[in-house]
Amino acid sequence: MRLLIADSLHTFAIEELRHLGVEVIYEPEIDSDSLPKALANVGILVVRSKRVSAEAIAASPALNLIVRAGHGIGNIDVAAASSRGIYVASCPGKNAIAVAELTMAFLLALDRRIPDAARSIKEGRWEKSCFSRSDGLQGKAIGIMGMGAVGREVLARSRGFGLQPYAWSRSLSVHKAREIGVIPCSSPEELASKVDILTIHLTANDRTRGIVSREVLEALPNNAIFINTARGELVDHQALLDVAREKNLRVGMDVYPDFPHVPVGKFEPPPFDPSVLWYGTPHIGSQTSQSQAAVAAETVRIVRSFLVEGNVPNVFNVRAGSRARFQLVVRHLDRVGSLANILNVIKRHGINVEDMTNNVFEGATAACTRLNVVTRPSEACLAEIAAFGDEILHVDLVALPNLA
Repeated sequence: MRLLIADSLHTFAIEELRHLGVEVIYEPEIDSDSLPKALANVGILVVRSKRVSAEAIAASPALNLIVRAGHGIGNIDVAAASSRGIYVASCPGKNAIAVAELTMAFLLALDRRIPDAARSIKEGRWEKSCFSRSDGLQGKAIGIMGMGAVGREVLARSRGFGLQPYAWSRSLSVHKAREIGVIPCSSPEELASKVDILTIHLTANDRTRGIVSREVLEALPNNAIFINTARGELVDHQALLDVAREKNLRVGMDVYPDFPHVPVGKFEPPPFDPSVLWYGTPHIGSQTSQSQAAVAAETVRIVRSFLVEGNVPNVFNVRAGSRARFQLVVRHLDRVGSLANILNVIKRHGINVEDMTNNVFEGATAACTRLNVVTRPSEACLAEIAAFGDEILHVDLVALPNLA
Protein backbone atom coordinates (compact mmCIF):
# COMPACT_ATOMS: atom_id res chain seq x y z
CA MET A 1 0.00 0.00 0.00
CA ARG A 2 1.19 3.53 -0.82
CA LEU A 3 1.09 6.24 1.84
CA LEU A 4 1.42 9.90 0.86
CA ILE A 5 2.58 12.48 3.41
CA ALA A 6 1.57 15.82 1.89
CA ASP A 7 2.83 18.09 4.68
CA SER A 8 5.92 18.21 6.87
CA LEU A 9 6.07 15.45 9.48
CA HIS A 10 8.64 14.55 12.13
CA THR A 11 11.47 12.41 10.71
CA PHE A 12 11.03 9.60 13.25
CA ALA A 13 7.38 9.19 12.18
CA ILE A 14 8.35 8.76 8.54
CA GLU A 15 10.76 5.97 9.49
CA GLU A 16 8.18 4.34 11.77
CA LEU A 17 5.63 4.35 8.94
CA ARG A 18 8.14 2.71 6.60
CA HIS A 19 8.65 -0.04 9.18
CA LEU A 20 4.94 -0.86 8.84
CA GLY A 21 5.62 -2.18 5.36
CA VAL A 22 3.96 0.61 3.37
CA GLU A 23 5.53 2.56 0.53
CA VAL A 24 5.96 6.05 2.00
CA ILE A 25 5.91 9.01 -0.40
CA TYR A 26 7.03 12.21 1.32
CA GLU A 27 6.04 15.35 -0.62
CA PRO A 28 5.57 18.16 1.93
CA GLU A 29 5.89 20.90 -0.71
CA ILE A 30 2.96 19.74 -2.81
CA ASP A 31 0.10 22.24 -3.01
CA SER A 32 -3.60 21.51 -2.61
CA ASP A 33 -4.33 21.95 -6.31
CA SER A 34 -1.77 19.27 -7.22
CA LEU A 35 -3.06 16.80 -4.65
CA PRO A 36 -5.59 15.00 -6.91
CA LYS A 37 -2.87 13.95 -9.36
CA ALA A 38 -0.50 12.94 -6.54
CA LEU A 39 -3.15 10.69 -4.96
CA ALA A 40 -3.27 8.21 -7.84
CA ASN A 41 -3.00 4.69 -6.34
CA VAL A 42 -2.49 6.07 -2.80
CA GLY A 43 -4.14 4.10 0.00
CA ILE A 44 -3.40 6.38 2.98
CA LEU A 45 -3.05 10.17 2.98
CA VAL A 46 -1.48 12.18 5.82
CA VAL A 47 -1.97 15.97 5.80
CA ARG A 48 -1.69 18.89 8.20
CA SER A 49 -2.89 22.09 6.53
CA LYS A 50 -3.34 21.00 2.91
CA ARG A 51 -6.92 21.23 1.65
CA VAL A 52 -8.30 17.80 0.72
CA SER A 53 -11.14 18.48 -1.71
CA ALA A 54 -13.83 16.18 -3.08
CA GLU A 55 -11.87 16.18 -6.35
CA ALA A 56 -8.75 14.96 -4.58
CA ILE A 57 -10.68 12.25 -2.75
CA ALA A 58 -12.29 11.03 -5.97
CA ALA A 59 -8.90 10.90 -7.71
CA SER A 60 -7.77 7.79 -5.86
CA PRO A 61 -10.14 4.79 -5.86
CA ALA A 62 -7.55 3.05 -3.64
CA LEU A 63 -7.77 5.66 -0.87
CA ASN A 64 -8.82 4.07 2.43
CA LEU A 65 -7.75 6.50 5.16
CA ILE A 66 -7.04 10.22 5.57
CA VAL A 67 -5.17 11.26 8.71
CA ARG A 68 -5.11 14.91 9.74
CA ALA A 69 -1.82 15.29 11.63
CA GLY A 70 -3.30 17.82 14.02
CA HIS A 71 -6.54 18.76 15.74
CA GLY A 72 -9.71 19.23 13.72
CA ILE A 73 -10.60 18.28 10.15
CA GLY A 74 -11.77 21.59 8.69
CA ASN A 75 -9.44 21.28 5.67
CA ILE A 76 -10.90 17.90 4.61
CA ASP A 77 -14.14 17.33 2.69
CA VAL A 78 -15.45 14.76 5.15
CA ALA A 79 -18.77 14.33 3.34
CA ALA A 80 -16.95 13.35 0.15
CA ALA A 81 -14.78 10.89 2.08
CA SER A 82 -17.80 9.38 3.83
CA SER A 83 -19.65 8.91 0.54
CA ARG A 84 -16.74 6.76 -0.70
CA GLY A 85 -16.25 4.78 2.53
CA ILE A 86 -12.94 6.47 3.39
CA TYR A 87 -12.00 6.89 7.05
CA VAL A 88 -11.07 10.37 8.30
CA ALA A 89 -9.13 10.61 11.57
CA SER A 90 -7.16 13.27 13.46
CA CYS A 91 -4.83 13.69 16.44
CA PRO A 92 -6.94 15.55 19.02
CA GLY A 93 -5.31 17.00 22.11
CA LYS A 94 -1.73 16.40 21.02
CA ASN A 95 -1.07 20.09 20.44
CA ALA A 96 -3.12 21.30 23.41
CA ILE A 97 -0.16 22.32 25.54
CA ALA A 98 1.45 24.27 22.70
CA VAL A 99 -1.75 26.21 21.98
CA ALA A 100 -2.26 26.89 25.69
CA GLU A 101 1.30 28.19 25.96
CA LEU A 102 0.73 30.60 23.06
CA THR A 103 -2.51 31.74 24.70
CA MET A 104 -0.65 32.62 27.89
CA ALA A 105 2.07 34.33 25.85
CA PHE A 106 -0.59 36.56 24.27
CA LEU A 107 -1.99 37.31 27.71
CA LEU A 108 1.38 38.45 29.05
CA ALA A 109 2.26 40.32 25.86
CA LEU A 110 -1.01 42.26 25.85
CA ASP A 111 -0.85 43.10 29.54
CA ARG A 112 2.79 44.26 29.45
CA ARG A 113 3.00 45.35 25.78
CA ILE A 114 6.13 43.22 25.44
CA PRO A 115 6.48 43.34 21.62
CA ASP A 116 6.23 47.14 21.58
CA ALA A 117 8.67 47.53 24.46
CA ALA A 118 11.15 45.16 22.81
CA ARG A 119 10.87 47.06 19.51
CA SER A 120 11.45 50.35 21.33
CA ILE A 121 14.63 49.02 22.93
CA LYS A 122 15.92 47.57 19.63
CA GLU A 123 15.37 50.94 17.98
CA GLY A 124 17.49 52.64 20.65
CA ARG A 125 14.72 54.29 22.67
CA TRP A 126 14.38 54.16 26.44
CA GLU A 127 10.63 54.63 27.06
CA LYS A 128 10.15 53.25 30.54
CA SER A 129 7.29 55.63 31.30
CA CYS A 130 5.32 54.35 28.28
CA PHE A 131 5.57 50.71 29.33
CA SER A 132 5.08 51.01 33.09
CA ARG A 133 1.29 51.04 33.06
CA SER A 134 0.42 47.34 33.15
CA ASP A 135 -2.72 46.25 34.94
CA GLY A 136 -1.16 43.00 36.15
CA LEU A 137 -2.90 39.62 36.11
CA GLN A 138 -3.20 38.61 39.78
CA GLY A 139 -6.88 38.30 40.74
CA LYS A 140 -8.24 39.04 37.27
CA ALA A 141 -11.16 36.96 35.96
CA ILE A 142 -10.42 34.81 32.92
CA GLY A 143 -13.22 33.34 30.81
CA ILE A 144 -12.43 30.13 28.96
CA MET A 145 -14.86 29.37 26.13
CA GLY A 146 -14.54 25.67 25.44
CA MET A 147 -13.31 23.13 27.97
CA GLY A 148 -11.72 20.55 25.72
CA ALA A 149 -8.04 19.61 25.84
CA VAL A 150 -6.77 23.14 25.12
CA GLY A 151 -9.25 24.81 27.48
CA ARG A 152 -8.18 22.52 30.31
CA GLU A 153 -4.50 23.29 29.70
CA VAL A 154 -5.26 27.03 29.73
CA LEU A 155 -7.15 26.53 33.00
CA ALA A 156 -4.13 24.80 34.56
CA ARG A 157 -1.80 27.61 33.55
CA SER A 158 -4.16 30.40 34.56
CA ARG A 159 -4.04 29.19 38.15
CA GLY A 160 -0.30 29.80 38.20
CA PHE A 161 -0.95 33.47 37.48
CA GLY A 162 -3.55 33.80 40.22
CA LEU A 163 -6.44 34.25 37.77
CA GLN A 164 -10.05 33.54 38.74
CA PRO A 165 -11.37 31.05 36.14
CA TYR A 166 -14.85 31.16 34.61
CA ALA A 167 -15.93 28.86 31.79
CA TRP A 168 -18.64 28.09 29.28
CA SER A 169 -19.07 24.92 27.26
CA ARG A 170 -22.20 23.10 26.11
CA SER A 171 -20.96 19.97 27.86
CA LEU A 172 -19.91 21.68 31.12
CA SER A 173 -22.25 20.67 33.94
CA VAL A 174 -22.34 22.30 37.36
CA HIS A 175 -20.92 19.10 38.86
CA LYS A 176 -18.07 18.97 36.33
CA ALA A 177 -17.33 22.67 36.84
CA ARG A 178 -17.06 22.14 40.58
CA GLU A 179 -14.83 19.12 40.01
CA ILE A 180 -12.31 21.01 37.84
CA GLY A 181 -12.53 24.24 39.81
CA VAL A 182 -14.18 26.75 37.47
CA ILE A 183 -17.23 28.98 37.82
CA PRO A 184 -19.71 27.89 35.12
CA CYS A 185 -21.68 30.34 33.01
CA SER A 186 -24.93 29.61 31.20
CA SER A 187 -24.05 31.33 27.91
CA PRO A 188 -21.14 32.97 26.06
CA GLU A 189 -22.73 36.36 26.77
CA GLU A 190 -22.82 35.72 30.51
CA LEU A 191 -19.22 34.52 30.42
CA ALA A 192 -18.07 37.69 28.65
CA SER A 193 -19.93 39.90 31.10
CA LYS A 194 -18.13 38.44 34.11
CA VAL A 195 -14.49 38.44 33.00
CA ASP A 196 -11.52 40.68 32.27
CA ILE A 197 -10.01 38.20 29.81
CA LEU A 198 -11.89 36.09 27.25
CA THR A 199 -10.05 33.30 25.45
CA ILE A 200 -11.58 31.03 22.80
CA HIS A 201 -10.92 27.28 22.59
CA LEU A 202 -13.77 25.74 20.60
CA THR A 203 -13.83 23.44 17.59
CA ALA A 204 -15.31 25.03 14.47
CA ASN A 205 -18.52 23.36 13.34
CA ASP A 206 -22.06 24.30 12.33
CA ARG A 207 -23.01 25.02 15.95
CA THR A 208 -20.00 27.19 16.79
CA ARG A 209 -19.33 29.26 13.68
CA GLY A 210 -19.90 32.90 14.61
CA ILE A 211 -20.57 32.02 18.24
CA VAL A 212 -18.41 34.95 19.38
CA SER A 213 -21.03 37.41 18.19
CA ARG A 214 -21.36 41.15 18.52
CA GLU A 215 -23.49 40.55 21.62
CA VAL A 216 -20.74 38.49 23.24
CA LEU A 217 -18.06 41.07 22.47
CA GLU A 218 -20.20 43.96 23.65
CA ALA A 219 -20.70 42.16 26.98
CA LEU A 220 -16.97 42.47 27.71
CA PRO A 221 -15.87 45.33 29.98
CA ASN A 222 -13.82 48.22 28.63
CA ASN A 223 -10.12 47.43 28.17
CA ALA A 224 -10.73 43.66 28.36
CA ILE A 225 -8.32 41.22 26.73
CA PHE A 226 -9.68 39.02 23.92
CA ILE A 227 -7.63 36.07 22.62
CA ASN A 228 -8.43 33.63 19.82
CA THR A 229 -6.00 30.77 19.20
CA ALA A 230 -8.72 28.38 18.01
CA ARG A 231 -10.42 29.08 14.66
CA GLY A 232 -11.12 32.33 12.84
CA GLU A 233 -14.66 31.37 11.84
CA LEU A 234 -15.75 31.27 15.47
CA VAL A 235 -15.73 35.08 15.61
CA ASP A 236 -17.82 37.79 13.96
CA HIS A 237 -14.77 39.70 12.75
CA GLN A 238 -16.54 42.88 11.71
CA ALA A 239 -18.02 43.03 15.20
CA LEU A 240 -14.55 42.46 16.67
CA LEU A 241 -13.14 45.39 14.65
CA ASP A 242 -16.00 47.63 15.81
CA VAL A 243 -16.14 46.62 19.47
CA ALA A 244 -12.33 46.63 19.86
CA ARG A 245 -12.38 50.30 18.87
CA GLU A 246 -15.48 51.20 20.91
CA LYS A 247 -14.44 49.41 24.12
CA ASN A 248 -10.66 49.70 23.83
CA LEU A 249 -10.25 45.93 23.76
CA ARG A 250 -6.77 44.40 23.66
CA VAL A 251 -6.69 41.61 21.09
CA GLY A 252 -4.44 38.59 20.48
CA MET A 253 -5.01 36.48 17.35
CA ASP A 254 -3.35 33.40 15.90
CA VAL A 255 -6.23 32.72 13.49
CA TYR A 256 -8.14 34.85 11.00
CA PRO A 257 -11.19 34.73 8.70
CA ASP A 258 -8.87 33.95 5.80
CA PHE A 259 -5.13 33.33 5.70
CA PRO A 260 -2.55 31.62 3.43
CA HIS A 261 -2.24 27.85 3.82
CA VAL A 262 1.44 27.99 2.88
CA PRO A 263 4.57 28.43 5.01
CA VAL A 264 5.45 31.78 3.42
CA GLY A 265 3.16 34.18 1.58
CA LYS A 266 1.45 37.56 1.57
CA PHE A 267 -1.21 38.37 4.14
CA GLU A 268 -3.73 41.17 4.56
CA PRO A 269 -3.87 41.99 8.29
CA PRO A 270 -7.18 42.77 10.00
CA PRO A 271 -7.97 46.51 9.62
CA PHE A 272 -8.11 47.37 13.31
CA ASP A 273 -8.40 51.03 14.23
CA PRO A 274 -4.91 52.45 14.98
CA SER A 275 -5.99 53.07 18.57
CA VAL A 276 -6.47 49.32 19.19
CA LEU A 277 -3.67 47.33 20.82
CA TRP A 278 -3.53 44.00 18.99
CA TYR A 279 -0.90 41.38 18.33
CA GLY A 280 -1.07 38.60 15.78
CA THR A 281 0.88 35.47 14.92
CA PRO A 282 0.79 33.41 11.67
CA HIS A 283 -1.23 30.42 12.94
CA ILE A 284 1.65 28.95 14.95
CA GLY A 285 -0.35 27.76 17.97
CA SER A 286 0.56 24.10 17.54
CA GLN A 287 4.02 24.70 16.12
CA THR A 288 6.41 23.55 18.81
CA SER A 289 8.84 20.66 18.54
CA GLN A 290 7.15 18.95 21.47
CA SER A 291 3.65 19.14 20.02
CA GLN A 292 4.77 18.12 16.54
CA ALA A 293 6.51 15.06 17.97
CA ALA A 294 3.34 14.11 19.86
CA VAL A 295 1.20 14.58 16.74
CA ALA A 296 3.64 12.52 14.67
CA ALA A 297 3.55 9.67 17.19
CA GLU A 298 -0.26 9.72 17.19
CA THR A 299 -0.29 9.66 13.38
CA VAL A 300 1.86 6.53 13.42
CA ARG A 301 -0.45 4.96 16.03
CA ILE A 302 -3.52 5.59 13.86
CA VAL A 303 -1.93 4.14 10.73
CA ARG A 304 -0.53 1.13 12.61
CA SER A 305 -3.92 0.38 14.18
CA PHE A 306 -5.61 0.59 10.78
CA LEU A 307 -3.09 -1.70 9.08
CA VAL A 308 -2.62 -4.23 11.87
CA GLU A 309 -5.97 -4.34 13.66
CA GLY A 310 -8.41 -2.86 11.17
CA ASN A 311 -9.41 -0.17 13.69
CA VAL A 312 -9.15 3.60 13.21
CA PRO A 313 -8.56 5.58 16.44
CA ASN A 314 -10.01 9.11 16.56
CA VAL A 315 -12.18 8.47 13.51
CA PHE A 316 -14.62 11.27 12.68
CA ASN A 317 -16.98 9.89 10.08
CA VAL A 318 -18.13 6.47 11.26
CA ARG A 319 -21.70 6.53 12.53
CA ALA A 320 -21.63 6.28 16.32
CA GLY A 321 -24.97 4.53 16.75
CA SER A 322 -26.30 1.47 14.97
CA ARG A 323 -29.71 0.92 13.42
CA ALA A 324 -29.39 -2.82 13.89
CA ARG A 325 -32.27 -4.46 15.74
CA PHE A 326 -31.23 -8.11 15.43
CA GLN A 327 -28.04 -10.11 15.69
CA LEU A 328 -27.67 -13.26 13.67
CA VAL A 329 -25.27 -15.61 15.47
CA VAL A 330 -23.88 -18.48 13.39
CA ARG A 331 -21.43 -21.02 14.78
CA HIS A 332 -19.76 -22.85 11.93
CA LEU A 333 -16.68 -24.83 10.94
CA ASP A 334 -13.75 -22.67 9.88
CA ARG A 335 -13.71 -23.73 6.24
CA VAL A 336 -13.11 -21.84 3.02
CA GLY A 337 -16.45 -20.58 1.73
CA SER A 338 -18.44 -21.02 4.98
CA LEU A 339 -18.73 -17.29 5.63
CA ALA A 340 -19.41 -16.61 1.95
CA ASN A 341 -22.32 -19.07 2.00
CA ILE A 342 -23.87 -17.29 4.99
CA LEU A 343 -23.51 -13.86 3.38
CA ASN A 344 -24.92 -15.09 0.08
CA VAL A 345 -28.08 -16.26 1.84
CA ILE A 346 -28.38 -12.92 3.63
CA LYS A 347 -28.00 -11.14 0.29
CA ARG A 348 -30.66 -13.25 -1.44
CA HIS A 349 -33.13 -12.32 1.29
CA GLY A 350 -32.42 -8.60 0.84
CA ILE A 351 -30.95 -8.07 4.30
CA ASN A 352 -28.24 -5.43 4.81
CA VAL A 353 -25.49 -6.10 7.35
CA GLU A 354 -24.71 -3.11 9.62
CA ASP A 355 -21.78 -4.71 11.44
CA MET A 356 -20.06 -8.06 11.48
CA THR A 357 -17.46 -9.95 13.50
CA ASN A 358 -15.95 -13.38 12.84
CA ASN A 359 -13.97 -15.06 15.62
CA VAL A 360 -11.96 -18.24 15.06
CA PHE A 361 -11.48 -20.44 18.12
CA GLU A 362 -8.31 -22.15 19.26
CA GLY A 363 -7.48 -25.12 17.10
CA ALA A 364 -8.87 -23.34 14.02
CA THR A 365 -11.69 -25.85 13.77
CA ALA A 366 -14.72 -23.67 14.53
CA ALA A 367 -15.69 -20.02 14.27
CA CYS A 368 -18.54 -17.79 15.35
CA THR A 369 -19.94 -15.10 13.06
CA ARG A 370 -22.15 -12.32 14.45
CA LEU A 371 -24.04 -10.18 11.97
CA ASN A 372 -25.97 -7.12 13.16
CA VAL A 373 -28.89 -6.45 10.82
CA VAL A 374 -31.77 -3.98 10.65
CA THR A 375 -34.36 -6.34 9.16
CA ARG A 376 -35.46 -9.46 11.02
CA PRO A 377 -34.37 -12.53 9.03
CA SER A 378 -37.30 -14.78 8.19
CA GLU A 379 -37.56 -18.39 9.33
CA ALA A 380 -36.91 -19.38 5.73
CA CYS A 381 -33.67 -17.39 5.75
CA LEU A 382 -32.52 -19.01 8.99
CA ALA A 383 -33.42 -22.46 7.66
CA GLU A 384 -31.49 -21.85 4.45
CA ILE A 385 -28.36 -20.98 6.45
CA ALA A 386 -28.80 -24.02 8.69
CA ALA A 387 -29.18 -26.22 5.59
CA PHE A 388 -25.43 -26.10 5.04
CA GLY A 389 -25.42 -28.95 7.53
CA ASP A 390 -21.89 -30.18 6.97
CA GLU A 391 -20.41 -26.85 8.08
CA ILE A 392 -23.07 -25.01 10.16
CA LEU A 393 -23.07 -25.93 13.86
CA HIS A 394 -25.88 -23.67 15.09
CA VAL A 395 -27.96 -20.65 14.00
CA ASP A 396 -29.50 -18.25 16.49
CA LEU A 397 -31.29 -14.88 16.28
CA VAL A 398 -31.03 -12.34 19.11
CA ALA A 399 -33.14 -9.18 19.43
CA LEU A 400 -30.95 -6.14 20.18
CA PRO A 401 -31.81 -3.08 22.24
CA ASN A 402 -32.19 0.24 20.43
CA LEU A 403 -28.56 1.24 19.90
CA ALA A 404 -29.14 4.27 17.68
